Amino acid sequence: MANSNLITLSQPRSAAAEAYRSLRTNLMFSSVEDPIRTLLVTSAARDDQKSITLANLAVTFAQGGNKTILVDADLRQPKQHDIWGINNSRGLSGMMLDDSAIADAPVQASEVDNLQIVTAGDSPPNPADLLGGKRMEAIIAALTEQADYVLFDSPPILAATDAALLGIKLDGALLAIRAGDTRRDHTAQARQALERVHVRIVGAVLTNAPRENRVAY
Repeated sequence: MANSNLITLSQPRSAAAEAYRSLRTNLMFSSVEDPIRTLLVTSAARDDQKSITLANLAVTFAQGGNKTILVDADLRQPKQHDIWGINNSRGLSGMMLDDSAIADAPVQASEVDNLQIVTAGDSPPNPADLLGGKRMEAIIAALTEQADYVLFDSPPILAATDAALLGIKLDGALLAIRAGDTRRDHTAQARQALERVHVRIVGAVLTNAPRENRVAY
């Protein structure tokens, strides 16, 4: 069973759920000339709730009638399998090591129509090398053929180079910031780290914030 923090499922009429839907709409129509189909969600620090934020955002994409794949690319401290209560024995790490896993991607159904999930799988010894390699580009292409949107969870940008290496392969990145907790200088450093490698930052989500300030775009 999915985590109770999935507010878009447990309280679909709440202000927080509506904020996620507004963010989804903004992302979908952010650029007609350069639309976003693949999106990275990262954060500055580990307690910024980026994984639950991405899970809620994925729900809204799927509820809007879009075929959506959520990929747990946080190969260091994966959380999506716990959030969704699903098996993590096969996942993204397997796709990186097994040729057949790309053609037969280990996607798992969720309790939400139109939403499938690729968990992280076994943690490899060198996640940055795998996420930054050419094989990851083939995985992204294969998943994009199966969905309207592919959303990637990644480690915090200041904790490892994984987010930057993956972000340059995707259409954009969304930064999760925890209100009253994430330091301003860390937020600035996170943004600079993404911009340094020319990752397109499309917005930010303010987690743990008063209702009127939950989403910034």
